[in-house]
Parts: sequence; structure tokens; C-alpha cells
Amino acid sequence: MSAAFDLVIGVGVTGQSCLRYLLAQEEPVRAMDTRAEPPGIAAIRQQFTGVPIHTGGLREEWLNEARRLIVSPGVPVSTVEIARQAAAGKEVIGDIELFARAASEPVAAITGSNAKSTVTALLGEVARSTGLRALAGGNLGTPALDLLGQEAELYVIELSSFQLETTFSLSAQVACILNMSQDHMDRYAGFGDYVAAKQRVYDGCEVAVWNIDDEATRPQGPVPAQITFGVHADADYRLDVQRGVLMRRGEDLLAASALKLRGHHNALNVLAVLAMAEALGLECQVCLRAVQEFAGLPHRCVLIAEHRGVQWFNDSKGTNVGATLAALAGIGSAIPGKIVLIAGGQGKGQDFSALTAAAKDNVRAAVLIGEDARMLGAALADVSCHYAEDMADAVRRASLLAEAGDAVLLSPACASFDMFTGYVDRGDTFVKCVTEVLHGA
Repeated sequence: MSAAFDLVIGVGVTGQSCLRYLLAQEEPVRAMDTRAEPPGIAAIRQQFTGVPIHTGGLREEWLNEARRLIVSPGVPVSTVEIARQAAAGKEVIGDIELFARAASEPVAAITGSNAKSTVTALLGEVARSTGLRALAGGNLGTPALDLLGQEAELYVIELSSFQLETTFSLSAQVACILNMSQDHMDRYAGFGDYVAAKQRVYDGCEVAVWNIDDEATRPQGPVPAQITFGVHADADYRLDVQRGVLMRRGEDLLAASALKLRGHHNALNVLAVLAMAEALGLECQVCLRAVQEFAGLPHRCVLIAEHRGVQWFNDSKGTNVGATLAALAGIGSAIPGKIVLIAGGQGKGQDFSALTAAAKDNVRAAVLIGEDARMLGAALADVSCHYAEDMADAVRRASLLAEAGDAVLLSPACASFDMFTGYVDRGDTFVKCVTEVLHGA
């Protein structure tokens, strides 16, 4: 039998970061992927010359021989072959656990169903504005392991529930669950299991930041200190909805209108960032200047066009019901008219019924696409639903349905892989189609 080795399962972006890290540590390593032809496999083999890579399934002998398994987020740890190894006592971890064991600087850990990327990017900007060398990455952007060795003074890490399942020793200086709504129900037995995975972010943390309006974000175990944000009167960092003012413990900080990030949901995101900044000891006035300059991320409720009194918004990153609810509320309250919603794709086993009331209040009509369009349409029974073959057809239909004062919003509430390579491809396609339709109008 050959010498024991680390076995990386999954050769996507995260798996490749694990391979780079382990090779840099001069650890013996092999890799496997359940897909017969993972995207870019030829280039991956070329990049990792000398690393044995098996594709097309889980190779039993390698699983048995490996000293530990390093599982990518896209591979369920409940997979029979992996679960069997864990039951036998073998260590099963992920990239964030490797990162946690190696990182010597403070970590701000951010999770939740929605707005993780926006908050991670904004906290990174805020920390840098105070003079800290802060590096942001994780679930989106630069893999956490690739941030190591860059002389950081703070790591701002976005974490998915899948990553947290295989993380045991993160012990973040500040940890935050922004919000919780159904997502990835195709990977979890129920909502409680999904919440439990997210709650792992608080394990060993120094300060927990949580959403006082969302009970599922409250730490379920003891934490040394906590800071809350939300609209409730008892929140440490509070949005006074009536006055449109961001507050800290009764003190006015900033008018919501001073933010480039628009909408109620984004004001809450800014409050979460300010709460985490406090936990990190960052100077408040510097942070307030920084949050006012942040304009948001691509594909996240971005205004891409305005034509004949209709605004067009790209929220392609809205891949679950909670994200679309936030977009409907945020944009619906900011326009004089109604929303024409473009939505649909792969529903991931979600319950779409939460959209029913929000759609009734905010949506003039819905144009639905993709694999689960009809299921989504059933939840939107109170509004006029139209079904489109592709994005170009959806944009054409939406342009005919929208009236002056309305907004057309792409916020799919679904994953994109039935029709696109990802949410970026979906959003780019939307922007292209909007440009073509408006210029041809």
C-alpha cells in the first residue's frame, strides 16, 4: 500500500485551491471527482502534474487508503461512500477547516441565506478604509486558502452552509448570520438542518452579530458577546423605518438616503457591517464614510437601464425565495408603479408560497422561465403570469407589460443551471437582451 495521502474530493474552484495549498505544504495528495468530465479537466491535470486525479465516481480504494478526506462544498458529506469513511473515524473536512487551522490573523465570518457577498465585500471595504489590510473571499470570490500568505491583518470570509458542515475550528473574532430563508432544500432533510449548519459559524466566536428580526439567526449556544441589528426597537443597530434613519443604541448615525445601496434590505446589510465593525474595534466615523461610498455588487439589484419611465433591475444573484422577497420589498417601496418580475429556473426544492403575499402587493405581472416555472407560477396565482421560452422572450414580454413608473426586475428565486452556466451568465444575458429590446424599441 502506498504512503497515506490527503484525498481532495471535487476539482472545482474550491478543490483546486485545496490542491494548491496542500502541495505548497508538501503534503502527499490525490484528487477525485464524481463527474466524468469536470469543466476544464484537461487544464486542471496540466496544472497539477504529478497529482493522481480520478474522475467519473468515488474510487473506493483511494477512500480507504486516504488519511483524511477534504470534501468540496458541492459534494454532500452524506454521500454514502463519504459517510461510511466518517463513521469509521476518518477525518472529513473542507477548505475552510484547512484555512482555520492555518490562519493566524483575525477572521470575520459571514453567512446567511442572502446578502452574504454584499456584506462581505462591504465589510472588506470598510476595514480597508480604516487602514487595515483586509482580504475578502471564501464562498464567493477568492477561495479562502488562496488568501493565506498575503500578509493580511483581517480575513473577511463568506461561508456557505455546505462549507460550515465541514468546519470545526474557525473561532472567528466576529461571526454573523444575516438572515435565514429556505434554500438548498434539495440538500437538507428540512429547514432545521439548514439552520443548524449555518449556526456552526458561531462556534468558538468572540462576538456574534445577528438579526433581531429573524429568530433563526440568534445564537443557539452560548457566545461571549453579541450585537444585534434590525428594525426592532431593541436592536443595537437599528433602522428607524418611519424616519429612514440608521441608528446605534438610540443615537442617529446616518440617513438611509445617504447610501448608494438602495432599499430597506440594503440598509439592514449596512447595519450588519457597522455592528461587525464595532466588534472588530474599527472607528465608527471612518466606517460611516465608507458605507456611503459603496455602490453594491454586479448582478445584485443593479439598475441597468431606464426607458420610457420604466426602470430595469438585474438581481440575477437572487437565487432563492428570500433574496427575491428582499428585492420585491426594496424596489417595490422605491417606485411609484408596480414590478414586472422575471423569475424561474431550478427551485432547489424550495417552498415558493412565501412569495404569494409579496407578489400580490408589489407585482403587476410575472414572466416565468426555466425548469420550475410552472411551480413558481402556482405560488403567484394572484398576479398575471406569463411563460417565456428563454431570456430574450422574457425581456420582450416584460417590456410590453411594464407601464411608466414600473420596474422590470430579474430576480429569479432559483438557481440558473438549467439554462445558464451560472447567475453571472444569466445576468449578462439579461443585460444583453434588455439592451437589444430597448434599442430596437
